[in-house]
Amino acid sequence: MKTRNPWSWIPSLYFAEGLPYVAVMTISVIMYKKLEVSNTDIALYTSWLYFPWVIKPLWSPFVDLIKTKRWWIYSMQLLIGAGMAGIAFTIPTGFFFQSTLAFFWLMAFSSATHDIAADGFYMLGLSEEKQAFFIGIRNTFYRVAMLTGQGLLVMLAGFLENSTGRIPLAWSIIFFILAGSFIALSLWHKYVLPTPLSDVQRSGVKPQTILIEFGKTFASFFRKKGIIPALLFMLTYRLGESQLVKLASPFLLDKNEAGGLGLETAEVGFAYGTVGVIALLLGGILGGIAISKNGLKKWLWPMALAISLPNLVYLYLAYVMPDNLIIINTCVGIEQFGYGFGFTAYTMYLMLFSEGEYKTSHYAICTGFMALGMMLPGMASGWIQEMIGYQHFFIWVMLCCIPAFLIIPFLKLRR
Repeated sequence: MKTRNPWSWIPSLYFAEGLPYVAVMTISVIMYKKLEVSNTDIALYTSWLYFPWVIKPLWSPFVDLIKTKRWWIYSMQLLIGAGMAGIAFTIPTGFFFQSTLAFFWLMAFSSATHDIAADGFYMLGLSEEKQAFFIGIRNTFYRVAMLTGQGLLVMLAGFLENSTGRIPLAWSIIFFILAGSFIALSLWHKYVLPTPLSDVQRSGVKPQTILIEFGKTFASFFRKKGIIPALLFMLTYRLGESQLVKLASPFLLDKNEAGGLGLETAEVGFAYGTVGVIALLLGGILGGIAISKNGLKKWLWPMALAISLPNLVYLYLAYVMPDNLIIINTCVGIEQFGYGFGFTAYTMYLMLFSEGEYKTSHYAICTGFMALGMMLPGMASGWIQEMIGYQHFFIWVMLCCIPAFLIIPFLKLRR
């Protein structure tokens, strides 16, 4: 067994897991907004990109049975890089919307498969104690990847937009950078990932074996104790965020007459890539430390409030319409800190609920329900916002936080 210090691969692995997700879900939103696609179309079509994460449990048994999770990790990273290169080449074309969406779909399927392998590898490569310790670290670097995408890369895109005067060219360069980054990450992980004894390719795998294991995996998941409140929790914990995340950037970018704050592309990137990064890091690390010391049972309610109540800052921004960047950045920082702290509870709950013989596949099923809870509300969010305006939309977002609070008392937690 080849061992590695977890610090040498967990940060880069979860950075690689988060970066394509933010490219598909967030960078695409900002890019399409700058390319003058409507909010309704942006929310509808980019929310459909959640679909590979929704159905990834259907092929998670194949990842379990075919090849090693280590192989799946660096192979999917290469495929993600190819999808990013395809986007970079087709942005300047006259049919950019259809073609880039096709490559985003390729990235989404590759990224969802990568998630299955990476999350399973995390559980195979670490003891339970280390899993609890590193959960805050892995979530933090996942969020660092997201904020690198929607922060630093968006800032660079804004700089390129202004310096070249060509918005399509600016975004093509961004995706060429992403493509090169993923080739480098694939080579790094092929070298640095450990080789746990339990991460082996199973011998004698036949189609019949896969179907039998597939049936056992799903049947055992839905026989778990407390499955109904667990599923409702997975679907509703991020109900408010699922809609906020699709309209936050358009709100910051839209002109004042449209109800937005009228920020430049680089200013939006700065808000998420500086104050947002620091706040998210603090929230994620503190969340992981809190759970590792006192357990999820003690921290679930505080973390559920932390992921929901800070969304009020967008309601404040929509009504006050400040033009002071310090105020705007502070509001983004508050929301990101709460998100980093509160999301830790969600991840830990999914891992605890997945414990058992098929924990890799069960965790994939859990994240599939999480993605479904993001996809369906997100699809309608752009239409809702255009119907009622940003102010009423953010009131609606706060109301959508209530269902999770009603379900939490019914969850069964041992620790």
